Amino acid sequence: MATQTTPRHGGPKRGEHGLEEQGLQPTGSLRWNLVAAELVEAAVRRDEGELTNGGAFVAVTTPHTGRSPNDKFLVREAGTEQDIWWGKVNQSFPPAKFDALLADVQDHLDGQRELFIQDLYAGADPVHRLAVRFVSPNAWHMLFVRNMFIR
Repeated sequence: MATQTTPRHGGPKRGEHGLEEQGLQPTGSLRWNLVAAELVEAAVRRDEGELTNGGAFVAVTTPHTGRSPNDKFLVREAGTEQDIWWGKVNQSFPPAKFDALLADVQDHLDGQRELFIQDLYAGADPVHRLAVRFVSPNAWHMLFVRNMFIR
């Protein structure tokens, strides 16, 4: 789950975790803004992958072996409807179905024993960049987004 938000580096204490903005009320442990080494340790501990002889982390993604370019859906709403090139790549998704899917994701995340959170930025220019919060039950996903986005 990723949402636009205001980054909090270092992570707040339990009870002031700020995940309410994402509609979350997790009951498990929260791991805020861990550095790469901590995420690798957690991913190995959780059997999400393994270390190579050279020390690189390799995630196990089977049976999913790549992205699905035809599985891109955007909620059709009046504010942006005219700005999107609708078709096979940008498929329309009804708001009610999005709300149901979001509720399922929130319930799933709330029930996890451990969640990893990263507060990062999309875009290098401080004037135009967006703060983005990523929440996942997988440490290796956070290692990936920590590598792809700006800390």
